[in-house]
Amino acid sequence: MSALRLVSSVARRAPGSFVLGRRGYAEASDKIKLSLVLPHQAIFTSTDIVQVNLSAATGDMGILANHVPSIEPLRPGLLEVIESAGSSKKWFVSGGFATVHPNNKLTINAIEAAPLEDFSPEAVRANLQEAQKVLSGNGSEEDKAEARIEADVYEALQHALGTK
Repeated sequence: MSALRLVSSVARRAPGSFVLGRRGYAEASDKIKLSLVLPHQAIFTSTDIVQVNLSAATGDMGILANHVPSIEPLRPGLLEVIESAGSSKKWFVSGGFATVHPNNKLTINAIEAAPLEDFSPEAVRANLQEAQKVLSGNGSEEDKAEARIEADVYEALQHALGTK
């Protein structure tokens, strides 16, 4: 029996004991408690923020208060945190997961993240060209696979720097 049918049948049998939460729209004063964690560092720890924009595997998305609970795999890209005063901080994230919990909590577990201003557009462009040379060369399949990953990350980084 599929999980959905199992939950549906249980809900029909005990209608008074199964209560679904009700979603509403975010108000300007609503905040999210953000925890942004790397393997070696916590950048935010239950910090009140207004919005997070991130690069999910399914596409770019913005998360506000009262967002539906979900788990999103992250692809390399821009992570923007909009704080209460309207200021924003931007990081480049190499990948990870974003988990939206009930009660306006968001946890982002990232493999690597660095402030966007730490990157040089010239260095990114040069490294992207180098990765593309390896891709078009006569290297081993392993070298080409590594170069494809590098090129994907540098292209995402180049795009993020273009939106800086």
